[in-house]
Amino acid sequence: MTAQVIDGKAIAAALRARLAAEVALLPFRPRLVVILVGDDPASSVYVRNKRKAAAEVGFADGTERLAADTSEATLLARIAALNADPEVDGILVQLPLPAHIRAEAVTAAIDPAKDVDGFHPLNAGHLAIGRPTLVPCTPKGVMTLLAAAGVPLAGARAVVLGRSTIVGRPMAALLTLADATVTLAHSRTRDLAAECRRADILVAAVGRPGMVRGDWVAPGAAVIDVGINRTADRTLVGDVAYAEAAPHAGWITPVPGGVGPMTIATLLENTVAAATARRRT
Repeated sequence: MTAQVIDGKAIAAALRARLAAEVALLPFRPRLVVILVGDDPASSVYVRNKRKAAAEVGFADGTERLAADTSEATLLARIAALNADPEVDGILVQLPLPAHIRAEAVTAAIDPAKDVDGFHPLNAGHLAIGRPTLVPCTPKGVMTLLAAAGVPLAGARAVVLGRSTIVGRPMAALLTLADATVTLAHSRTRDLAAECRRADILVAAVGRPGMVRGDWVAPGAAVIDVGINRTADRTLVGDVAYAEAAPHAGWITPVPGGVGPMTIATLLENTVAAATARRRT
C-alpha cells in the first residue's frame, strides 16, 4: 500500500488564492492585529510568516511588538483598545507569553467577534454545543485537509491523540460534528497503540517526536500529523514516525508541509469571516 501524501502547502496556497479573490471584492481591507510580546525566536518566525501571508491576500498591516517586560495590565489595556477600534477585524496574541502574563486572562479579554484564533471561552462553548463560530485554526485546517483529500468522515472511527484546548479537544468536536465516532486519547489512555489501530482517522497532536509507530496505524487509515518538533540536529519532525507509518496508511501528512501551512491559511480565513460578519452588523 502506498499512502496518498496530503500536500498541505498546495491546499493552503489554493485557500489563500481564494481568500485574496474575496478580499479584492470587499469595500475595505481586513485588518488583523498580531501582538508579539518579547523576542522568542520561534514566535518571531511565526509572526513574520503570518504577516507575510496576510499581506499576500490583501490585509492591512497590523503587527505589534511589545517588550518582554510589558505588564499584563498594559497588554490587557491594548487589547481593550483594539476591541473598540472599528478598523480592527481580528486580534491574535502570539503564544507562549512571558511567565508573568496569564494566557487565560489575555484570551478572555479579546472580543469574541475578533477572536480569530478561536480560543475565547464563548467561541469554545459554541463549538462544544455544535454551533461553531470562530474555530481554532489548526483543527479547522485539518478538516480542510481531510475534505480536500476526500477522506470519508461520516461513520468513520477517529482517534485524536492529545487533549489540549488548542488542538485536541476542538479537533474531536469538529470530527464529531462531521459524524465520525471519536475517541480522545491521551497519556492516561490504556493501551494507546491498540486504540490507534482501531482508527480510520488518526490525528496526532501530542508534541512527542515519532511517538506514533508504524504498527500503530491501521491499513488504509488517514494519518494527520499535527506535531512540530525539532531534533537535536535541528531537523523538523512530527509526532508520527513517517517512514514507518506511510506504508500502512491510506493518506498521510508530511512534516513539514502538511498541517503547518494550513494553520496560517485558516487564520486568514477566520479573519475574513470575522470581518465580513462584523462589518455587516
